[in-house]
Amino acid sequence: MLTAKHAKEQLMAAAQAEGRIAKTVPELLFVCVQNAGRSQMAAAMAQHLSARRVHVRSAGSAPAELINPDVIEVLAERGISLTEAYPKPLSDSVMSAADVIITMGCGDACPLYPGKRYEDWAVRDPAGQPMEVVRTIRDDIHTRVTRLLSQILN
Repeated sequence: MLTAKHAKEQLMAAAQAEGRIAKTVPELLFVCVQNAGRSQMAAAMAQHLSARRVHVRSAGSAPAELINPDVIEVLAERGISLTEAYPKPLSDSVMSAADVIITMGCGDACPLYPGKRYEDWAVRDPAGQPMEVVRTIRDDIHTRVTRLLSQILN
């Protein structure tokens, strides 16, 4: 099931990057190393807060097998579900399709594409952190996503 979903997302991103499918809303891409914590939180919050006025993707330079369960829990505390999310590898197609690329700790693993807006957010990795720290990370990401959406959508 996840393989089919991932293939569909990759094909859509490739078609957008090649101009075969028009974008109707800005495309955001959130990237961290494992795509199991920070980027998943940011993507879920952007989707939730934007009311579908942006399209959101996330990816990792070295994706984990599963999303961090603490991340799932702290987002659920805010009414945000990650039931359909899963860690995905970073690809040229999703990078090319994105209008705004937000990196969080992936360093040189994230290539630069001309004409893209890049932001690098210095956000702690929630892996192995106590729940209070994961909540602090969630709140930091919420503030950053809210600011980003206000810039893009206004």
